[in-house]
Amino acid sequence: MVYTVTAPQLKSTTIKLPASKSISNRLLLINVLSANPNIPENLSDSDDTAVMLKALKSDCSLVDVGAAGTSMRFLTAYLSVLPGCHIITGSERMKKRPIAVLVDALRSLGADITYLENEGFPPLKIEGKQLRGGTISLPGSISSQYISALMMIAPMMKGGLTIQLTGKIVSQPYINMTLKTMEQFGVIGKWNDTVISIPEGQYSHIPSHVESDWSAASYWYEIAALAPAVCEKLTGLFLDSLQGDSEGRRIAEKLGVTTSYDHDNGTLTPKSTSAPTRHLDYDFNSQPDIAQTFVVACCCLGVTFHFTGLESLKIKETDRINALINECKKIGFVLKSNDIDDLTWDGETCPPSNEPILTYKDHRMAMAFAPAAIKLGSIEIDDPAVVSKSYPKYWEDLKSIGFVIEEK
Repeated sequence: MVYTVTAPQLKSTTIKLPASKSISNRLLLINVLSANPNIPENLSDSDDTAVMLKALKSDCSLVDVGAAGTSMRFLTAYLSVLPGCHIITGSERMKKRPIAVLVDALRSLGADITYLENEGFPPLKIEGKQLRGGTISLPGSISSQYISALMMIAPMMKGGLTIQLTGKIVSQPYINMTLKTMEQFGVIGKWNDTVISIPEGQYSHIPSHVESDWSAASYWYEIAALAPAVCEKLTGLFLDSLQGDSEGRRIAEKLGVTTSYDHDNGTLTPKSTSAPTRHLDYDFNSQPDIAQTFVVACCCLGVTFHFTGLESLKIKETDRINALINECKKIGFVLKSNDIDDLTWDGETCPPSNEPILTYKDHRMAMAFAPAAIKLGSIEIDDPAVVSKSYPKYWEDLKSIGFVIEEK
């Protein structure tokens, strides 16, 4: 399926954002570890969270997470401390996403995990049991989901767990989010410089509520930057948020969009008297999930850029660095990269191909490129259903503001 997206006349409106799947998935796992029978309020309706919820409520020995990377990592850790034998698997892409760092760490703590197909990759056979605690060393450059997974099960280990991070630490806000969420449930961990210490203990039963998703908000900042006449109110955004992607509002200021607050509602207002910056340098080390949004936004605004801290994009739902290079070329922009951790656009353009934007089964590719219709007149998005991974109502919300979306 291909959607043709146009934006003939947009209007100001209020958008009820989806709940944060990052917070939802952490709350769900900690909630189960606390033996709380009540689920958190305002859970994300994303595929990732649905997978977590189903797996945590199921008695089945086979767990299939599909394309949900967060669920694969969190559940691998959880099943390691859950008595019984389980097999965890996923989509073909998931079977190509590395998990050896997490498995090695869990094995060093006593976990019984076997690779069923290719060494270092899912599917896994896990015999759950109590793990011994102690000290482990991990590179700080790995996905923060590995670190968070270990942190959340650490209270169940004998003596707790100390994690020594080495080298550059990426996605620090996600680690901090895990610490703060654990603290809400009564487990107080410490993070001093490169050392994370989690004591042995028991999570408390508490009611919990999930805030709206700042990653999803980034697409509305993109729309506000590309459509100066539009004013949007986004509900449920916490100003003092646990989410690192809340920094997106500060990046958007460089593109001419300001944010005002009324309780937990953010109003996005383009600056009618302020043009976007001409060039933007930014390190997305702590906000990798919104990099695609600002790559497309900057290209459409004519803002050259050099974005760094993108190493984790290589192992997401797709290789997002090369996916952005390929798809931006289709709409007339030539991006360059060291193919390790950066993307650059120096203003070079090329004739657009008018081919559909491929999403590579990556929800953020679809959502980042769709707003480009404002500047391009129209854009075609292949496999638009991928947005269900994090923002199932994305297309309906675009329609509510005046986008026209037609199935081709």
